[in-house]
Order: sequence, then C-alpha cells, then structure tokens
Amino acid sequence: MEKVINYIEKNQDRFIEELKDYLRIPSISTLKENQPQIKESAEFIANQLKTIGMKKVKAYKTAGNPIVYGEWMGAKGKPTVLIYGHYDVQPVDPLELWKSDPFEPEIRDGKIYARGANDNKGQHFAHVKAVESLFKVNGKPPVNIKFVIEGEEEIGSENLEIFLNEKKDLLKCDAVMVSDTSMHAPKTPTISYGLRGLCYMEVQITGPNRDLHSGSFGGSVANPINELSKLITKLVDENGKVTIPNFYKDVIELSDAEREQYKTIKFSEKAYAKDLGVKELQGEGGYSTLERLSGRPTLDCNGIYGGFTGEGAKTVLPSTATAKISMRLVPNQIPKKIAKEFEKHVKSLVPKSVKVEVRALHGGLPFLVPFDDEVMQAAAEATTKATGKKAIFTREGGSIPIVVEFNKILKAPVVLMGLGLDSDDIHSPNEHFWLENFEYGLKASVYFMEEMSNR
Repeated sequence: MEKVINYIEKNQDRFIEELKDYLRIPSISTLKENQPQIKESAEFIANQLKTIGMKKVKAYKTAGNPIVYGEWMGAKGKPTVLIYGHYDVQPVDPLELWKSDPFEPEIRDGKIYARGANDNKGQHFAHVKAVESLFKVNGKPPVNIKFVIEGEEEIGSENLEIFLNEKKDLLKCDAVMVSDTSMHAPKTPTISYGLRGLCYMEVQITGPNRDLHSGSFGGSVANPINELSKLITKLVDENGKVTIPNFYKDVIELSDAEREQYKTIKFSEKAYAKDLGVKELQGEGGYSTLERLSGRPTLDCNGIYGGFTGEGAKTVLPSTATAKISMRLVPNQIPKKIAKEFEKHVKSLVPKSVKVEVRALHGGLPFLVPFDDEVMQAAAEATTKATGKKAIFTREGGSIPIVVEFNKILKAPVVLMGLGLDSDDIHSPNEHFWLENFEYGLKASVYFMEEMSNR
C-alpha cells in the first residue's frame, strides 16, 4: 500500500486541478435554468469513472436528474463496496457574501473555496481518485467497486429510492460507503454509526372566522397565538422530556458501551456554549450534551406565525396561528406512529374555544449500525492508518434519508466516513474544503478497500 500512498501524494496537485474543473460546473438542482449544467456535471463524473477504469458506466435517466453508475467486478471472491455521492449542489445566495466566485474555485489558506467543495463533490471525488490510484499502482483494486452518484440529494433524492428498488440486483454489495458527514473535530477520524430520524408536523389553531380588533373583541374570544403558545409549552416538560404519550415506548436506550464511547469523545460544554452565544445549555435530564445531540429524541418548534408581524403597531386579534414542529427520532421510533400520537396529544390539549388542524409534512426513519460491526471496524482501522490517530465512533444528530434507503433496500451496512468539518460552511457563502482533508479522504479510502479485502 506504500506505493499507492506515494502515488496519491505525488498526484495530489493534479487531483485538485481536476476537482476544480468539477466544481466549476454550477449543478444547482433547485433551479430549473441550471438543468444543462446538471447534465454536464453527470457527464463529467461519468467520464471520470470511465477514465479511471470503471466498467458499465452509464448515466441512467430518471423522472428527474440522471443517476451515474459504474462498476468494476474483477476481484473474484472479494467483497463489493458501493460508494455513494451526489453531484448536485445548493444555490449560492446571497452572492454578495462570497469572497470569491462560488463557481471559480480558489485556494486560500490551505482550503479550496467553491460551492460543492465539501458538499459533496470534494468528498466523493476523493473516493474516485483513490480508486484511480489503486488501478494505476496495483493494476486493480483489492475489492469489487460500484459507484452511485446522483443529482437530486439537495432536493430530497426523490428518484433514488425508485432507482435502488429497480436496480437492487445490479447494486448488490457487502458495504455502502458514504462521505457526506463531518469529522467531530480537525484531524479526528470519525465514523458515524447512527443518524436520527425526523417527524415534521404543522399545527394550525383557528379562533374567530376573521381577524378582529383587539380592543373591541379582546377578552371575549380565544386568541389563537396565545393558545398555540400554551400548547407548545406543554409538549416538553421542565426536565426536557417530551410529553406525548407513547413517545418513548419504542426507543432503544443507549447501551453502556455507547455511553462509554461518548465519554471518550473530546468535547467542551463551555466552549460549545460560548460558540453558540448562550450562557447555559439545556436539554433532557440524565444525559450528557453529546448524548442529547445524537442519541436521544427531541421536540422543537421551528417556526411560529400569525397575526401582525410588520413594522409598527396593529392591534389585531388574529384568526389563525401556525407552528412548525420537528421531532428528531432515534432507532425504533417510527415517524408515522409518532405523527399519530402527536396529533392525538395536540388535539387533547386545545380548548373548545378554538379549532386545531394537524398536518404531517415530512418524515424519515432513524438509522443505526452497531459500531462493533466488522465493516465499521474496517472503516475505523482505515481512517486510523490514514491519520495515525485512533478513530472515534459517534452518531449524527441530523437525518440523511438516503442512508436509510441504502440500508433497507440493499441489506448492507452503511459506513458514514465524514471527510469535512462542520465549520466548512456547507449550504452557506464561502463553502470550503481543507486540502489536507481531501488528501486524508484519498488515503482513508484506499486503506478501507485494503481492510475490506483482508476481512
């Protein structure tokens, strides 16, 4: 493997120049006017796969954007690793906050700045170039390789689940590798073994049949904003526990081993609070901040609106008030079941003086692979070799629905090997990717292939 690592180091500058070409393509999936660039980006990555030696490379048509596939199945008797990525990127607004053109990559202070530098072109391109390095030095990878690179992740991956179901025989594998998460801290190899799910609800309270003058009618009818505010405060108690009946019924509690693993992760609550500009942290009693961030379910109001919110004063008693409420779920909680319990509970809390309507807007299942799984251990060993530092295992607090679909449909463990950092400003102006993390990704990838081959 030493020769492969030497090849990576010698060709790092070329890899970066090729990444720049990829980043120059404004493949923004949310904008219809960028459809030509979506196609161009799919063609670019398909050509890259062909050039490095992948076979059966094809940009599959979907009802939306193309899904690029390529495979190399020349490692007889060895495992198959499927590598996922997405070539679509977020819009760049507000443009005036960018210090350089978001689609003209620029290197400053050891970082490459461009939209998609981290999320996700830079991360999955590291795996493409890692496979190239194995071909160039050894003539072939030590395992079978499949790539699936889509163009709709930033708009919900609507057609990926259909593709996975239709092509599950083609996509059969022993492990799925996804680099679309972050390292816990700089120079800290991190393997994420769990993701929280999501249940996103909307609650609308209606009082009178029209907006009223608060002087003429105040005190005679219920105010929907007041009632909605009361409702929200009843959904979580003073100890940070969600009050919905049966909310915790199916929760898989954190194991002793997991709680010990959390304790090994370097984390300062004081620094965390300072960075957020708050004097004190808050959450469910009995758990550490890290445990609450990723291993426990939560309920939060994401937005509330109604009545008059413009400049100045308007003495209005509103007809309606609406809140958006999200619940992050942990393994074994089912979004549809939680949505039903939420609706039942909400309706039991509002007085007869108002009407309530509850709508489920979005849901996603949680995900968990035991960190003692053999594939997870292979990833940990690989990232440790790439950095010289022991890898840490952690859960992610957010949701990545496509990870659940890969796991459910392909029946294969999914390795979340984050290469970027939370501070890389993804989805924001001045998105960037540390070049040392790009190189780390290249090395971790080839070591992972080696580990999988040996296991």
